[in-house]
Amino acid sequence: MTGTDQERWRRVKDRLRSELGDDVFTSWFGRMELDTVDKGVVRLSVPTRFLRNWIQSHYSEKVLSRWQEEEADVTRLELSVRSATIRPAVAKPRIAEAVPPCRDGREGAVNGSETRASVPYMTVHEALGGSPLDPRLTFETFVVGRSNTLAHAAAKQVATSRRGEPLMFNPLYVHSAVGLGKTHLLQAITWAGNSAGDRKMLYLTAERFMYGFVSALRSQTTLAFKEAVRAIDVLVIDDLQFLQGRSTQAEFCHTLNALIDAGRQVVIASDRPPADLESLDDRVRSRLAGGLVVEIASLGEELRLEILKSRIAAARTHHPGFEVPQQVLVYIAKSVTHNGRDLEGAVNRLLAHSKLTGQPVTLEMAEREMRDLIRPAEPKRVRIEDIQRIVARQYNVSRADLLSSRRTANVVRPRQVAMYLAKILTLRSLPEIGRRFGGRDHTTVLHAVRKIESLAGNDSAFAEEIESLKRQLQD
Repeated sequence: MTGTDQERWRRVKDRLRSELGDDVFTSWFGRMELDTVDKGVVRLSVPTRFLRNWIQSHYSEKVLSRWQEEEADVTRLELSVRSATIRPAVAKPRIAEAVPPCRDGREGAVNGSETRASVPYMTVHEALGGSPLDPRLTFETFVVGRSNTLAHAAAKQVATSRRGEPLMFNPLYVHSAVGLGKTHLLQAITWAGNSAGDRKMLYLTAERFMYGFVSALRSQTTLAFKEAVRAIDVLVIDDLQFLQGRSTQAEFCHTLNALIDAGRQVVIASDRPPADLESLDDRVRSRLAGGLVVEIASLGEELRLEILKSRIAAARTHHPGFEVPQQVLVYIAKSVTHNGRDLEGAVNRLLAHSKLTGQPVTLEMAEREMRDLIRPAEPKRVRIEDIQRIVARQYNVSRADLLSSRRTANVVRPRQVAMYLAKILTLRSLPEIGRRFGGRDHTTVLHAVRKIESLAGNDSAFAEEIESLKRQLQD
């Protein structure tokens, strides 16, 4: 290989960097080396199979066309994986290359000895198709209260761990209703891990995971996709309840097992506990439940007030004249109770009123502007497990009896009552309810619902018994 070949290779890389940008170029071509140019064949090498597969699938034609601009006789591009054995020493002129600095100011090397940590985090995150991160969602802006203390502490512990340290809990599973801070915590973990710089982290929504896997199937790059995701040190998955599709769920199951078995950290958020993820395989739900499962409860009034103060202080950095009287803050904290997003919406309305009208924020104005944000209290979310437990206690049978195949009268009636309550108090479908009651058919559940409705319509004492069970479950 001649110095002319190296000069051509340098110009090819310069064109690729100009077209693709520094981040993409550094991710995929920073460790690519020119081996030989012989009889129209350009032979390049990279250190990993994943890089080879990804470049072959996405950039091989582009690289070839850039070589052909330099040398028209080039007809083929061959890409190989460098072995770990000692390679013959070849005199190569050292080419200075501009490498974007990491967030902590360190420069990333581009030779074969580069470590994973030397690649800028956001380059890895974006190159692997990570979901967008909101720079506002950090630990510094997360307001801690009684309802989220444990979840916050667990998230901080995950974020501050170092590569090689034993994992305290894995996976970390956070669940809550919407707008209570799950996404904020997950993105805070990712940002904090980024600033630490010694672990490769990836934040994905379930939708983005599905998109990546389906795209890999269509482009026949599933091996590259699997290798990329399973090489992550910390995988963060948001909104797991939206994960759909049998093949996608199977791939998620394999990925989850591979990462946990390899000692990699997994963090997951959902709007329900693992046991209620009806669409997921039992093995996945069992694996999720085997880590630390933390629920973020509804926001108390004191925490809502602190969140309002935090949001207003943040708004004041851009709008110094924005002032909200204490009585207005107290009114909103008492009245807007649904979730944190409603509180942020309330602050935005106050700010818009102040800036657009030039009028000060008053209690009267707040009462007028917040009218549609004042919602009735959200009903308690009833779980099938709770129904089975309370019905079993009411009729002096065991939960195992309700799930069994026993057909004695003292078990059949309580089982039908429990199925009926599951149908009217939860959003579960008839097949899902049947599965949770020992794998019964949906027609069995439908028969139970109709039977209890008929009995309650003809027997007032039995109807009152059903109402009493409803109150116990909803209180």
